[in-house]
Amino acid sequence: MPQPENENLSVKLFKNHKQALETSGLVPYLPSSLEQLEQSGRTWYRELRRPQWIWQGVDAIELESILARIANSQKHRSRDEWLDTVSGYHSGNWAYEWIHAGMEHQKTASELDGDEAAEAYFKASLYFSVAGYPHIKGDNLAIQSQVLASQAYDMAAKKTSHRVEKILVPYQGRKITCYLHLPNTEKPLPVVIVSGGMDSLQTDMWRLYRDFLAPNNMAMLTLDMPSIGHSSHWPLSEDSSCLHQAVLNYLPNIPWVDRFHAAVMGFRFGGNVALRLSFLEPSRLKACVALGAPVHQILTNSARLKTMPKMYLDVLASRLAKQVVDINSLTSQMQAWSLKNQGFLSGGRKTSVSVLAIGLKDDPVSPKSDNKLAALFSKYGKGVELNSKTLHSGYEEALKQMIEWIKEEMKQ
Repeated sequence: MPQPENENLSVKLFKNHKQALETSGLVPYLPSSLEQLEQSGRTWYRELRRPQWIWQGVDAIELESILARIANSQKHRSRDEWLDTVSGYHSGNWAYEWIHAGMEHQKTASELDGDEAAEAYFKASLYFSVAGYPHIKGDNLAIQSQVLASQAYDMAAKKTSHRVEKILVPYQGRKITCYLHLPNTEKPLPVVIVSGGMDSLQTDMWRLYRDFLAPNNMAMLTLDMPSIGHSSHWPLSEDSSCLHQAVLNYLPNIPWVDRFHAAVMGFRFGGNVALRLSFLEPSRLKACVALGAPVHQILTNSARLKTMPKMYLDVLASRLAKQVVDINSLTSQMQAWSLKNQGFLSGGRKTSVSVLAIGLKDDPVSPKSDNKLAALFSKYGKGVELNSKTLHSGYEEALKQMIEWIKEEMKQ
């Protein structure tokens, strides 16, 4: 029996990566900066987002099985204290285990039809995305994982009964790649522009569309954050919403969406971008919702930033295209991303866009003060604090509030 096309692709993509550099050591630090990194007590380099991945579609039992195989591997690790640092593309390696599992779902998809096949391809795409997590620049295994995620997503798009269009938006001599998801094409639909954080791909958002936006007859337009995935050509800058602004301005060219009823939704750093855009383009947006967004406090607190897990600091350095990291310089530079320091959340000017800012109780990245500040500078703003134990276990509650907020504002 011939191998599925993408299975052949995986063999081709990974055959030269048996000795691929291991993710946790890809971002170089100055010796003095390494001494400042406090990582005692951690057993994983990556932040394990079990509730989020399960919510997005990863099978809970399979997730634990994958993590167990990684943890129990006897193969060489680049950092003995971190379980997910098995080097080389073989069993026990993070990317290998997730890709292997994704291939099983892709194989299942190839034996199904219609929406059943589509769901299996969407699941495979999610597994491939997690394989590349946290998507550090220069991580060859992550780059190849993104190729597989994109290909599986494209296969799912062909099989699903929903319409999924790849939209290419011209920007600075290149094209921003977006996915437009439509429950129907009978008339132009209200559209929500969605982005995740700096360590996730736009192809992770299928469930948000399928279970929340589509039932409310809203379209979803996704794009990757600057410096990651399809947007990897553009480094992250203080003008963090530049790609999203270009996409928003391009809406009149897309016949399936109602550009007069557009909203923006962001998770983590994508929330920072969404809030920023609501101040830059108030006449083009009805609503803005941000979940767990870093707005001001963490970005301006260098001491707090330095205590963050190394993975987060690696991601920041990677998005800023740092060659060698001076941790003092890096944490100081992040002050430029504060929306208060940029002048959006200070002074007397408020945005006319209705802003809903949601955070988790005691969340160091998105404290209550940040969400209250974001709401304060919207004429119709609201800051909400969830009591859930983790941000991601509160996804259902948060998303229901977010969707209801957008629905109400879209009526205007």
